[in-house]
Amino acid sequence: MTSTSLAPNRLGPTITIGEILVEIMAVHRGDGFMEPIELTGPYPSGAPAIFIDQCAKIGGSAGIIASVGNDDFGRINVERLRADGADVSAVSVSADYPTGSAFVRYREDGSRDFVYNIAKSSAAQLSLTGEAKALIARAGHLHVMGTAFSIPGAWDIMDHAIGVIKNRGGSVSFDPNLRKELLGQGDMLARFARLVEIADLILPSGDELFVAARVDGEAAAIQALFSHSATEIALKRGERGSTFYGSDSTRLDCPAFKVEEIDPTGAGDCFGGAYVACRRLDMPADKALEYANAAGARNVTAKGPMEGAGSRRQLDDFIANTPRAAL
Repeated sequence: MTSTSLAPNRLGPTITIGEILVEIMAVHRGDGFMEPIELTGPYPSGAPAIFIDQCAKIGGSAGIIASVGNDDFGRINVERLRADGADVSAVSVSADYPTGSAFVRYREDGSRDFVYNIAKSSAAQLSLTGEAKALIARAGHLHVMGTAFSIPGAWDIMDHAIGVIKNRGGSVSFDPNLRKELLGQGDMLARFARLVEIADLILPSGDELFVAARVDGEAAAIQALFSHSATEIALKRGERGSTFYGSDSTRLDCPAFKVEEIDPTGAGDCFGGAYVACRRLDMPADKALEYANAAGARNVTAKGPMEGAGSRRQLDDFIANTPRAAL
């Protein structure tokens, strides 16, 4: 399957909606933040921001609807996104709330401790501004991340964007990166189900496949997702690479790249940003998977959630010079 149902890049940018954060990381591994420790950062972060940065950096037209504070944490994010080619015209600046933040410390087993400030930060102050409406009006594709469901105001913006973008011949992708325990809260389950029903592309990671499909077993889950609007699924398998499923029964497996992992945060977001951009640039599925795997793998080799995001040229060099794991 070389063609895609995703709207071409020329129709307008890929846009996403959600949180922009800074990430501040503990230099040394340990348990929590109960004592003074050495920190590094701030690093630009937030799953939608990482996604859209990689999308723009690889050459796709891209923009984001978000909010930051009138502070250095907000400025470092906006400047990074702008420098990498993303449209930041719909990033509002709050005079009343600081930019969202996440303090992160890795434990010895590789798991993490977090201290977040999102709910009481500018990240939670999303609204359908005139700038947001203007970006949506010229967009060709909407990428929705499950993390955005927990942000007040985000759904109203997404609902508006879905109608506008679909009406002008655009497409939608969905990364269901949301814990199943959260789906029982309020209207979240219905909203989640709607995205599964209307998405042209679904990009789950591991067990997110079963959460999205609401059935167990990979084959059954794939079949369930294709009973809706999806025409392709890009399944992220981490160290085992990735798999493309097409609604025409095509399956393509792509091996992972063998790298030394420094910081896994943002790998899946970079995968998604690269994959969506490549498919909208009319790249065949096997090549888009290769770039997506490379984007995710390259990103984990640097400390910081989007410090390893790569341009097309950087990813070409990475692909040419990095060994691959066996399928």
